[in-house]
Amino acid sequence: MSILEISGLSKHYGEGVERSEILSEVNLKVNEGEFIAIVGFSGSGKTTLISALAGLIEPDQGGVIFRGKEIVGPGPERGVVFQSYSLMPWLSVQGNVALAVDSVFGAKSRAERKEIVTKYIDMVGLSPARDRKPSELSGGMRQRVAVARALAMQPDVLLMDEPLSALDALTRAKLQDEFAAISQQEKKTIILVTNDVDEAILLADRIIPLKPGPNATLGREFKVNLPRPRDRGAMNSDPEFISLRAAVTEFLMEVGQERNADIERDISLPNIVPITQSEELPAAYQRESETVRQERYLEFSQLKKVYPTPKGPLTVVDGFDLKVAKGEFITLIGHSGCGKSTVLSMVAGLNEITQGGIILDGTHVTRAGPDRAVVFQAPSLMPWLSAYDNVALGVDRVYPRASRAERKDVAEYYLSRVGLSDSMHKMAVDLSNGMKQRVGIARAFALSPKLLLLDEPFGMLDSLTRWELQDVLMDVWKRSKVTAICVTHDVDEAILLADRVVMMSNGPSARIGNIMKVDLPRPRSRKELLAHPDYYAYREELLGFLDAYEGGANPSDEQLKSIQEKRAARLARQRASAVTTAA
Repeated sequence: MSILEISGLSKHYGEGVERSEILSEVNLKVNEGEFIAIVGFSGSGKTTLISALAGLIEPDQGGVIFRGKEIVGPGPERGVVFQSYSLMPWLSVQGNVALAVDSVFGAKSRAERKEIVTKYIDMVGLSPARDRKPSELSGGMRQRVAVARALAMQPDVLLMDEPLSALDALTRAKLQDEFAAISQQEKKTIILVTNDVDEAILLADRIIPLKPGPNATLGREFKVNLPRPRDRGAMNSDPEFISLRAAVTEFLMEVGQERNADIERDISLPNIVPITQSEELPAAYQRESETVRQERYLEFSQLKKVYPTPKGPLTVVDGFDLKVAKGEFITLIGHSGCGKSTVLSMVAGLNEITQGGIILDGTHVTRAGPDRAVVFQAPSLMPWLSAYDNVALGVDRVYPRASRAERKDVAEYYLSRVGLSDSMHKMAVDLSNGMKQRVGIARAFALSPKLLLLDEPFGMLDSLTRWELQDVLMDVWKRSKVTAICVTHDVDEAILLADRVVMMSNGPSARIGNIMKVDLPRPRSRKELLAHPDYYAYREELLGFLDAYEGGANPSDEQLKSIQEKRAARLARQRASAVTTAA
């Protein structure tokens, strides 16, 4: 039976030339006890839709019907959890939850209200922290308070607007499991807005994409027929999960490609050489460079980093030892605090090496230089300059002997390659986060570096924008084959980009725990990756590795070896099956 119905809902903001059409003719029926996941790109109108369901904004046309009556404002029967926690900083965990309970259940006795508060604080695992203020809590714990507060109002429908998007991967996974348990325990009707396809599949009964605006509307729905409870590790081997994941991803990528069609300027790179590779370099450097072997183009030798602390020296990385071939793409993955970014900052020359060494193209790394281009999580653009000028700033310094026309071609070539040919003269401050990161990628490649370093370059972006930029990165990289190292916490990103995935053990004193060679054909795209029969075997190994180190665990060599063997066995079964089918 339908508990909530969206009928012909449309909404715009602004007027005249500033008018922005957000939603158009949105229709949806939600059954009692159903878990719906609405997925879509940033800016597609997901938050506007949740706000309309909560009664926080009034639609232009159509409306929302709850239990046969049209919604005209907010009500306790619809609990809301937003991405931002919106907690009262002067109240404890118990005080924040009690504030909501007292407003809804004022007619109940004090003892009854206290019992409700205790029940939901316990349900989200915050009993030990009930007396702490929000400032004393982690991001994940604050979001638990927001969930407990919404549940304690005992709403008929729980509305959640990207509640986990600001959290790290491990905390996000834990809260996803809690949401799944709560939805079954409470038998609550839930509408979740998310940009994470895996999260949607793990939690929902139905997945419904929201197409990008202007005039966004709901796309085709996907039913999730996986049995509950769902285990993310086990799902990786489930053909139903693999098929559904590919279908949803492909649909969203097709929608994204329609939205982001871009005409590239047809230019070729001029035949110029950056200053770091010119003939003017010292003779000793040239001699060393000429003797370098391709397979040891970049070498980390017993790398160690120690930070002084009030409690004594803290060894973050200890004994990191790796040889990288020229043109190889390496991804570094591991739990938070394992030293991934520390390794990257040392090879960038931004962080002093405590012990050991790094050799790039025959020369020891001792400081930062233009032969190493870095793309950070935040692109760090000059906001008062255009996208073009941000790229040209580096190009002018690295190609001082090139003509103005040649330098212009370099900047425009790479901006075109990352899909900004029509936006290169927009000011950086006016660009979306995804567009800013495209500029950062263009700027890095335009320097023609010997080594490209990427430190969680898409970590601040929603997963759908991240997919687009991963494909952009792969497209630009395949033309230059620059040696690259990318730090990531995203399993799919690690496999998509890498020739080898280097897995870090937990810190402190982190080191390499495992190295996985990714034997998948290039050039790669996410769509092709999902269709490849071997992809989920690689994914299984990475998930198994991360699970083995979860919560600070220190797995044995035998345990790590068994994870590798599972992947090898699965690949062998798949290839044997393919041979049998072909015969």
